[in-house]
Amino acid sequence: MSFPALVEPRDDLPLTNLARYTRHLSLPGIGVEGQRRIANARVLLVGAGGLGSPIANYLIAAGLGQLSVIDADTVELSNLQRQILHRVSDAGLPKVDSVARLARELNPQVQVSTLEYRLDETNALELFAAHDLVIDGSDNFSTRYVSSDAAEMTGTPLVWGTIFQFSGQVAVFDPRHGAMLRDIFPEVPDADSVPSCAEGGVLGALCGIVGSLMATEALKLITGAGEPLIGRLWLYDALEASTRVLSFSRDPGRVPVTELVGRPDATCSVPSGKQSLGQDCAGREASEQEIDPVDLELLRAENSVLLIDVRADWEYVLAAIPGSVRVPLEEIIEQGWGAVPLTAASDIVLACKSGARSLRALQHLASAPRGSETRVLSLRGGTLNWLAEIQGRVVTY
Repeated sequence: MSFPALVEPRDDLPLTNLARYTRHLSLPGIGVEGQRRIANARVLLVGAGGLGSPIANYLIAAGLGQLSVIDADTVELSNLQRQILHRVSDAGLPKVDSVARLARELNPQVQVSTLEYRLDETNALELFAAHDLVIDGSDNFSTRYVSSDAAEMTGTPLVWGTIFQFSGQVAVFDPRHGAMLRDIFPEVPDADSVPSCAEGGVLGALCGIVGSLMATEALKLITGAGEPLIGRLWLYDALEASTRVLSFSRDPGRVPVTELVGRPDATCSVPSGKQSLGQDCAGREASEQEIDPVDLELLRAENSVLLIDVRADWEYVLAAIPGSVRVPLEEIIEQGWGAVPLTAASDIVLACKSGARSLRALQHLASAPRGSETRVLSLRGGTLNWLAEIQGRVVTY
């Protein structure tokens, strides 16, 4: 099924552009008029990370009229494995600055607007209404749902994509012609039920595959070429080198979105009913079974405490709390109390990166029989929070 071009063509195409875009000008379905549409398009890119990197590269190279990029993060060393926009020299700088630099070096005719803040319910409607098309390359569910809801309320087409470990998904949510995110995934997953890409990992090159497809879908929408992924979900498995396309439609019983509602982040993943063994999520409410870093140190000064780090070996090597012992979460899940070292300690405190995996370990121990009354707690905010509060060290990975 074909769809009309999203963007009207600009009046002219400068002569200097003819040489640059010859491969588009001779391409059936795009040609001179399609290139004039691209040059007149206003696109909002949400995220300048793993997906945003190839998307920005190809849209700027394609001669987009205006690209606005919104991202509140700064560049970290761990980004460079997959976020090809950034360089070692960019560490500590805003990610959006890398997009502006790319445009200057690759195609200075493209106007780039950098927005160094988060997309949320307070700004999404205004931003969406000011652009022809939005591409969501964010890494958390709360932003993805704000994007889909804002697209529905403003009538703005949305190119959507996700990645996790070795798999990716892409779809086009166009409120003018098809279903939206809530038609296939009605509710935002709970923060503590969603795997984190930071913990579960992601194959760097996968970002190029999924991001390039998202850029392709954007150019198809702008020019009217081909059939976009409206009402279809594209799934890719890098390990099997396999793809599938699932069709979906509007849910006739769903109540239309009439307002944007913010909520804590549910950190990145493709939607699934599975949990990862490596998972730390932001926005979780504090639990009575948790202990703060300062209180932990007071407890250690008064009582015998066994501090167990449930992270992977490589994480423990990067940063660890002195005096902790490592027992991987997988072993606690499989063996229960059999994985815990014999101890006369009056308290056991479990720690991970930021507090979610240690709570999972606590839940498994709480459900398993044991022969002692040792109290078990989880370190709130995890090892990184302890290092920041107790040692004044800011560690990221």
